Amino acid sequence: MIELRHLRTLVALKESGSLAGAAKKRFVTQSALSHQIKELETRINSSIFVRKSKPLSFTQEGARLLNLAEEILPKVIETESDLKQGLNEKDNNLGVGIECHSCFRWLMPVMEEFRSRYPQANLDLSSRHLFDSLNALETSELDVVLTSDPVPGQSLAYQHLFDFEVKLVVANDHPLASQEYVTPKQLEKLTIISYPVPLARLDLYRHFLEPAGVEAGEQLSCDLTMMLLQRIACKDGVAALPTWSISESHGLNLTAVKLGPEGLKRPLFGAYRKDGTNALLAQKWLELVAKEGVAKQHRLN
Repeated sequence: MIELRHLRTLVALKESGSLAGAAKKRFVTQSALSHQIKELETRINSSIFVRKSKPLSFTQEGARLLNLAEEILPKVIETESDLKQGLNEKDNNLGVGIECHSCFRWLMPVMEEFRSRYPQANLDLSSRHLFDSLNALETSELDVVLTSDPVPGQSLAYQHLFDFEVKLVVANDHPLASQEYVTPKQLEKLTIISYPVPLARLDLYRHFLEPAGVEAGEQLSCDLTMMLLQRIACKDGVAALPTWSISESHGLNLTAVKLGPEGLKRPLFGAYRKDGTNALLAQKWLELVAKEGVAKQHRLN
């Protein structure tokens, strides 16, 4: 029997164009996704996509199933939401938590478009829970959370929105400014300027310095992106920022350098409660966030 999870996997394959990308969107390992695809192919006695095709190409049977998925899944989501009371007055409230200080600026157009499309909705964008956002989501204090660090659980669903790059930002005349990329060793004991986030939670430390066994230097914090960028320009230290934050450095003598030869890429997920009565509204919000995020990455590249 063809199951909803199979249909969701087909949609993820189409959107990502690869097994690795689809696994990330479905929040499973690539091995588990491959097993699921093999199971489906056994059931229909046919291949779903052409192996080693780039970009990924569906077979005739796979394309037929994909059409079925794109027709059925939206109706399933809408029906589930309707059965859970629909969008009544209570369900119109959407509390959005953000675990990212630098997201607010580029989310403003998304908020405007969302409010234009769904004027009945009450959207509240907040960072007050910060790194306790997922707990606040589980206890219904929030309805949806944007996070790069999902925690698997029974009650929460995660939707992969897009990937973004984190780069090292230094003053133009800093010794590292001329590098094509930097290594963890080159950042050993350098002063790090960041948002008011514990060192252990910084992408630069968790995903670059710590895995290499490199010790970080002093940490200085700033609440505002522009203030942070100005301190870098004044050579108070270096910082690792998403590329969308770096785009705000107009007029400052700053250079962005890749972290490692392949760059440091991070995912952004949208988390929401599987049993939330306003899950449909959360989905609408996440669709707009993903659309704007992907467009922004194209503009920055």
